[in-house]
Amino acid sequence: MNNFDFCTPTRVIFGKGVISELPEALGALGKKVLLTYGGGSIKKTGLYEKIIGLLKDFEVYELSGIEPNPKYSTSVVDGVRICKENKIEVILAVGGGSVLDCSKAIAAGAVYDGETWDLITGKVPTKGALPIVDVLTIAATGSEYDCGAVISRTETNDKTAYLDSYLFPVCSILDPTYTFTVSKKQTAAGVADAMSHVMEQYFGNPSTILNDGMCAAAIKSLMINAPVALKEPDNYDARAQIMFVCTLACNGIFSLGNGLSGWPCHGMEHALSGFYDITHGEGLAILTPRWLKHILCDKTVKRIAQFGTEIMGVKSGLSDYETATQAIRKLYDFFVSIGIPMSLKEVGIDEKRIDEMAHHIAINEGLDDPSLFAPLSEQDIKEILIASL
Repeated sequence: MNNFDFCTPTRVIFGKGVISELPEALGALGKKVLLTYGGGSIKKTGLYEKIIGLLKDFEVYELSGIEPNPKYSTSVVDGVRICKENKIEVILAVGGGSVLDCSKAIAAGAVYDGETWDLITGKVPTKGALPIVDVLTIAATGSEYDCGAVISRTETNDKTAYLDSYLFPVCSILDPTYTFTVSKKQTAAGVADAMSHVMEQYFGNPSTILNDGMCAAAIKSLMINAPVALKEPDNYDARAQIMFVCTLACNGIFSLGNGLSGWPCHGMEHALSGFYDITHGEGLAILTPRWLKHILCDKTVKRIAQFGTEIMGVKSGLSDYETATQAIRKLYDFFVSIGIPMSLKEVGIDEKRIDEMAHHIAINEGLDDPSLFAPLSEQDIKEILIASL
C-alpha cells in the first residue's frame, strides 16, 4: 500500500430542499456574488428565480452561457474580467461539471494579475482563488467534491486538466430533485463519466481490498440505478444514489494507497472532445472497452478478470482470459443498453485526424510512463482510436 496525503475541505449539503441553506453558506464568504450558469435550463425549471429570491440581500452579477467542455477564450476570460471589475467576493456556480470547472478557473484567475491560461497549464503556480459555492443540477463529473477542472482552448485543440488544492468548492449543495429534468442522453453520459472515474482508479497496481470494495459498490450502484432513472426520471432514490456516487467518484478517495493508472481513457478522451467537442461521458464509454481489450495481456489479465467477477457479474470457473473477455463485453453491452453511441463515427469522428490526435495525446498526456498500470505508446493510442471508430 502506497503512502498518501489526502484532504477534502468541501462541505456537502445533500437532500431535498437543502437550497434553503444557500444564503447562510454564501453569507459567510461575502456579499458580492458572481452567479455562473449554462444555457438557461435553470430558468426553465424555476431554479434561477428561486436562487435570485434567496439572494435578495446580496449584490449579484451574472455570467451565463457557459458551454459544455467550457471554453477558455470566452467564458473563463469573461468571468475573470467581471470578477476583477466588480471586486467579486464569492462565486456561485449553478449547473453541472462544465459550469463548475469554468468557475474554478475563473476563481483562480480573478486573484492573479497575469494570463489565467498560465495557471491552468501550470506555467505559474496557483497561489489563491475566490471561494466557490455550487448548486449541482447534473450528476456526472464530481467537480463539486474535487480540486480539478478541465478547460478547453479551441484555437489550439487543447483540453487541459487543471488541478490545485485552491480549487475545492467551499460548499456544495446537492439536491437530487434538480436532476429530474436532465435528458436521457446527459443522464447516461453522466453515469458513464462516473463509471470511468472509478475504473481509472480501479486499474492501478498495487490496490487494496478496501478500495476494490468501494470501487465495486460504486460501479454496481451506477449500473443498477441508471436504468431506473432513465425509465423513471423523477425516481428520487435512483437519482440520489447516482448523484452521491458521482460526487465521490472523482474525489480520489477510491484510490488512496493504490498504484498509478495515469487515467488513460480520460487522457485520450480529452483529445476527442478537444478536437471535436463531443460529449465527454460518451467519449469515455466508447474508448474504455477498446482500451481494456487493447491492454489485455499476461500482466493485466488477472486484474481485468477480477473486474469481471467482482463487478461485472461474470460467473466463476472460467479462465482468466475468458473472464476478462466477458467482462469487457458486458461493459460494452451495458453502455449500449443505456443508449450511448458506441463508435466514434456515431459522434461525428472519422479517421481523418486519428494520427494528429494520437500524437497530441502522446505528447501531452504522459501515458507512456512505465510505472503506470498499462503504459501506452503513440502507436497504442492510435490503435485504440482506430478500434473505436
